[in-house]
Amino acid sequence: MPSGFDVSGDCDGRWPLLLASPHSGRHYPDSFLAASRLTLAQLRRAEDAHVDALLDGITGVPVMRARYGRAYLDLNRAADELDPGMFDGVLPGHIQISDRVASGLGVLPRVAAQGLDIYRRCLPVAEAAARIDRLHRPWHDSITAQLERARARHGYAILLDCHSMPQPLGIRPPQIVIGDRHGESAAPQLVTLIERQLAASGWRIARNHPYAGGHTTEFHGRPLSGIHAVQIEIDRTLYMDPQKLVCHSGFGPVAAQMTALVRTILTAAPQLGLAPPLAEAAE
Repeated sequence: MPSGFDVSGDCDGRWPLLLASPHSGRHYPDSFLAASRLTLAQLRRAEDAHVDALLDGITGVPVMRARYGRAYLDLNRAADELDPGMFDGVLPGHIQISDRVASGLGVLPRVAAQGLDIYRRCLPVAEAAARIDRLHRPWHDSITAQLERARARHGYAILLDCHSMPQPLGIRPPQIVIGDRHGESAAPQLVTLIERQLAASGWRIARNHPYAGGHTTEFHGRPLSGIHAVQIEIDRTLYMDPQKLVCHSGFGPVAAQMTALVRTILTAAPQLGLAPPLAEAAE
């Protein structure tokens, strides 16, 4: 079975920044396709298609790209966000029945885009542990290790978790949504820097609504310890046809803005005070 993700760039901590694209994978095992009631085209509607390619212009700074489709396993969910009704036996250990699980969008999703049921029948209990052990744990272990190396060298580390979103409803909806768990996963001065840089492109920007960040920002973001995690959601219509999953002329400008954002963060971050305060000397 192929590795669950690819990593480009220098992963030795020389850069204080790491980018991740957890939902752009498009590999689906044959056994999964055979067990699904949906077509490949329907399953792919759950992807954040081409977000990984938007990051191709970034050099040096490490970029992680998931290989497997989100309908197979969702890397932006906790490992225990499992729906017990999907399996043919009792799941061992603690299970978190979150709102996301209840809606069919746990770590092993029950539904794909448009709420369509993925599976023809219940899955073996062992399948949950197998997918999590092969794909979920290595992904988050790698993020943790890279952020720790960066913090050890720079005193702080930054994770940008990159996604795409359906065009929000409403009059003049946001085109970019920045999520920091309502201030819990990243320092406000970093989030303001990101917001200003992306707004300079002319895009409409929102914070935390309708997306405040998922498991990745919640799990990895520890700003008081010098590790900052920010989720970025990009309106898919800015760079592709969401129905055909084909990029259009907007792809180049969006990719250029992501590269520019990385340059801005690398230039400004050392002056933002992102490292944790030094412990006071004992009296």
